[in-house]
Amino acid sequence: MTEGGVRFGPRESVLSYEEILIVVRACAELGITSVRLTGGEPLVRKDIVWLVRQIASVPGITDLSMTTNGVLLAQHARELADAGLRRVNISLDSLRPERFSEITRFGRLEDVLCGVDAALEAGLRPVKLNVVVMRGVNDDEVADLARLTLQKAVDVRFIELMPIGPRFRECALTDGGAEPARVQPAALVPFQEVKARLKEVSDLQQARTYVGSGPAVYWRFPGAKGLVGFISQVTSHACGECNRLRLTSDGRIRPCLTADSEVDIRPALRSGSGVDEIKRLVVTAVARKPQEISLGKPARWKQRPMSQIGG
Repeated sequence: MTEGGVRFGPRESVLSYEEILIVVRACAELGITSVRLTGGEPLVRKDIVWLVRQIASVPGITDLSMTTNGVLLAQHARELADAGLRRVNISLDSLRPERFSEITRFGRLEDVLCGVDAALEAGLRPVKLNVVVMRGVNDDEVADLARLTLQKAVDVRFIELMPIGPRFRECALTDGGAEPARVQPAALVPFQEVKARLKEVSDLQQARTYVGSGPAVYWRFPGAKGLVGFISQVTSHACGECNRLRLTSDGRIRPCLTADSEVDIRPALRSGSGVDEIKRLVVTAVARKPQEISLGKPARWKQRPMSQIGG
């Protein structure tokens, strides 16, 4: 959340649940099997449980998950699980209440921690806790956050800070030697440094629990109930293996979260085009997926704020 809040767009610009379901059905017919609901914050939208139930019933969809700030999760975890939600990602950048409030500008840490417990009790698995590590902000908490995997069956994932939004102005150009110079946030903490700091907890053993195209590489403390993950999209990338598409709330498909290319499908949805036309537009978006993102070109970041595209 920006310090001054966000400016809301007109209600008619937002896709209806029925329109979202048309897109999900088209994607399922193309072979997409996994759907994630994100935001903004998905739990603030009215009747979100109904949407979960409808998506879970679409033939071909075998995995349905949600990314949430966790503030309202304790109230909805059970009914979401009953409706067909399988797993959940929760943003958790600090375990200190005052610092948590400074980072998020909204909500109470206590509510988020209750949401974590409610998700586990509801049988959502895995429960992933996403931590964006920022130097001088919360990097002194990485060991404490990682210790949560010893206590609970949660996966704590440390994410490198990307040069997106206001913090981009704080970036410094670094020369990678033979590699092209890259723009990196001044607050960036490379995953290798985070991993080294976790030695104060225990030695990490590489885990092979997760296989596929997800961005995280997972490790485990001996005897831990959960895993420790690292998402290093700045110091390294896995663009060539990425299979993600993002449908924004206003009906545009982004083949890459960090590039400006979008395919607007809202006109087709509202003109009565059939599923075949939506499938054609989805294929067009897939064809635009970049093989590699370049964080060294500031012009690439003249994009809509992350709050508008579901980052």
